[in-house]
Amino acid sequence: MKNRFMLAPMTNSQSHEDGCLSDEELNWLSMRAKGGFGLVMTCATHVQESGKGFSGQLGIFSDIHIPGHRRLTDTLRDEGCLSAIQLFHAGMRSPKELTGQAPVCPSDNLKYGARALAADEVIRLRNDFIASAARAKESGYDGVEIHGAHGYIVCQFLSSQLNRRTDDYGGSLENRSRLLFEITDGIRKACGPGFLLGVRLSPERFGMDIDEIKTICQKLIRKGNIDFLHISLWDFNKLPEDGKYQRMSLLSHVTELDYGSVRLVVAGKIRSRADVNKLLDSGVDFVAIGRSAILHHDFPRQVIGNKDFQPVKPPVSVKYLTAEGLSNRFIEYMRNWKGFVEPVNRE
Repeated sequence: MKNRFMLAPMTNSQSHEDGCLSDEELNWLSMRAKGGFGLVMTCATHVQESGKGFSGQLGIFSDIHIPGHRRLTDTLRDEGCLSAIQLFHAGMRSPKELTGQAPVCPSDNLKYGARALAADEVIRLRNDFIASAARAKESGYDGVEIHGAHGYIVCQFLSSQLNRRTDDYGGSLENRSRLLFEITDGIRKACGPGFLLGVRLSPERFGMDIDEIKTICQKLIRKGNIDFLHISLWDFNKLPEDGKYQRMSLLSHVTELDYGSVRLVVAGKIRSRADVNKLLDSGVDFVAIGRSAILHHDFPRQVIGNKDFQPVKPPVSVKYLTAEGLSNRFIEYMRNWKGFVEPVNRE
């Protein structure tokens, strides 16, 4: 990587409904490569057709997706940028209207109308994550990230609240994390030592416990199969929500681990040059930029080269976002973020 900036994986609803790459998605990602990001990561990309979480989501569950991914990786490489794809399955959060079937979960979940995965389906899920990583390597990606955060299927298995299984994939933390470790071990075996492999985790919310997540992180580091850990903090300045962990900031809980040769990536309201410097000074290796990358396709270049850089503050106009490479569908999706896009003038 030419610098310490990663484009965070962001849902944008602008690919084709069959999971194939669109020209709009290619433009959005390639602009960030041109803007100076050292590594560009795709949005969450589903490894099973039934794992789709959003309309217009990118897919990697079939060989039909490979040509589009090759277009993307060739483009990013030409810009001097590393590429990674985030591997994802929405689990209980897969809308039935998108997939045509009931969502699945480690255990039955009435709130989401989700059914528990059978034992053979867990194995198939593991194998499809591994097969998708091999497909990503064939497509020219430098690496993959396993989405184990934000309440999606890997996170659902980790959660003691959502995972009530009584087999080898439920109960103890070792069992609840078994799927994650089998996926990472399988990808390393299938894709070899030169292929980047990362894991994204949430240290809290979605039934996550900070000490349990730290235990998982340390075990992932010790096993030696991953290259980076990507921790999603929501806000890198915040205290933990659970009072028993508020002796230090959420970031401090993360940075106190012994990472060895594994790189630490952090995301969470990184808005300015000062924010970036604070994180790097705290021991973070790379920053994952989301909202700021939407507002500034060249956020890394501005932060590195312009000490007077002042980021734009929302709300911003449709015209501004279009110039920053967002398609109409992406802009409409961003209207879900309160106060981000200027309201439409109805007069």
